[in-house]
Amino acid sequence: MSERIVVLDFGGQYNQLITRRVREGGVFSELFQITAPKEKILGDRLDGIIFSGGPDSVYAENARTCPDWIFELNVPILGICYGMQYIAKCCGGKIEAQQIREYGRTNTTFAGHPLFEGMENGTVWMNHNDSVTVAPEGFEVIASTANCGIAAFANDEKRLYGIQFHAEVVHTDNGQRIFDNFLKNICHLKCDRSAAVVADTLIEDIRKQVGDGRVIAGLSGGVDSSVAAVLVHRAIGDRLTCIFVDHGLLRENEAQEVMECYKESLGLNIIAVDASERFLTKLRGVDDPEQKRKIIGTEFIRVFEEEAKKLGGGDYLLQGTIYPDVIESGSNGSAVIKSHHNVGGLPKDIGFKGLVEPLRMLFKDEVRLLGESLGIPEHLVWRQPFPGPGLAIRVMGEVTEEKLKILRHSDAVFRREVKNAGLERSLWQYFTVFTGIRSVGVMGDRRTYDYAIGVRAVTSTDAMSVDWAEIPFPVLKRISDCIIAEVPHVNRVVYDITSKPPGTVEWE
Repeated sequence: MSERIVVLDFGGQYNQLITRRVREGGVFSELFQITAPKEKILGDRLDGIIFSGGPDSVYAENARTCPDWIFELNVPILGICYGMQYIAKCCGGKIEAQQIREYGRTNTTFAGHPLFEGMENGTVWMNHNDSVTVAPEGFEVIASTANCGIAAFANDEKRLYGIQFHAEVVHTDNGQRIFDNFLKNICHLKCDRSAAVVADTLIEDIRKQVGDGRVIAGLSGGVDSSVAAVLVHRAIGDRLTCIFVDHGLLRENEAQEVMECYKESLGLNIIAVDASERFLTKLRGVDDPEQKRKIIGTEFIRVFEEEAKKLGGGDYLLQGTIYPDVIESGSNGSAVIKSHHNVGGLPKDIGFKGLVEPLRMLFKDEVRLLGESLGIPEHLVWRQPFPGPGLAIRVMGEVTEEKLKILRHSDAVFRREVKNAGLERSLWQYFTVFTGIRSVGVMGDRRTYDYAIGVRAVTSTDAMSVDWAEIPFPVLKRISDCIIAEVPHVNRVVYDITSKPPGTVEWE
């Protein structure tokens, strides 16, 4: 039974980051809404709880609260920002709005407490209007700033701790050290979770779930489905059959490259299905992005069902669902950002006993480390993410062969120039978008009225938060020049400089 920390979401924008920091510290963590059932929070094991930040004032009429029994579980609780103020309120402290509010990097003085072991006075990231002005009885003040006398407190007897700042963001000096100290010094955990340990656990879980059954795997060519397939192959061997569906929404030459990689590098039993006409027919006339995703999710399942029957049947369907897919699709009470085809886009009547989703609780960076530990070739492990709906969500509006042709060609030129510039590993994801916008241009001394192509490149580690990539201007100029020169019906290139949030990586 692995060590486990639960993060309770009070509405903070950094809650997923908190979950990741705990995992980086070598302990499994899960993110739950404050309304989650007790049995979910307890799970098979519970070693500690972290309260996230949030937008509320603790004294507001509709301020977020958690059940009182949370404080009766006899596990350490760490409150961050609003989480600290909530602990203070529940324990009889005083919270007030401050005349001088703290935002951004703030110099902080730390006291000698195990939570801050090895920490020197330095900069933290503040983002608050209210502050704890009177600590609850029995609480020790263990950090302060010039404008916040109680920047952190601790009650070792009750095992309650709070920090007003956000240790989870990179702007806090040595923020990871604070999480490590909480896990080791406060929760007294071994923090021995590693990719190899995770692999062994997942393989055993797969064997328990599948039993003597057969599994059909839908492979997309991406790292998630590839790692999932290798895990299941390790668990049940030749009772896994992989199906690669060419839905007509792939990048240039992708189908051929993927098949060669799976057969030669991974030795998987794989069948290729050309269903491009089928998918494009279903998408005809559809311009709503959510509807496109759901259509593609449904058709994927139907193709798998049909192919499974040809193979004599399959008991389970394997999918490379990862944690960001689950969060963005609205699971566990989160808001629906967009329905991922393998979560919110699935039909209810799938023709299998169930889904096998071994990566469901992992972030993308964890999946890559897992892939490396399984011996999957580096070029496949570090391949840039590609969405399950493929180019359908990179074509704004209705998907047509003409639009796909323009998009594929521009994307191939963009990827070539990124490779030539040596930027492949420094970019998390990079692609072009068929915007559907037409504009006036001048080419060869003649007026043109052709399409604008969007160029998107981002940096990230987990896809939950991303920054637009600052590609050098000379490289951007060459990318634009090459796309316009080489791709017919394109006379304008625009570069997307939107981070996530407020945008998402994909345009649809």
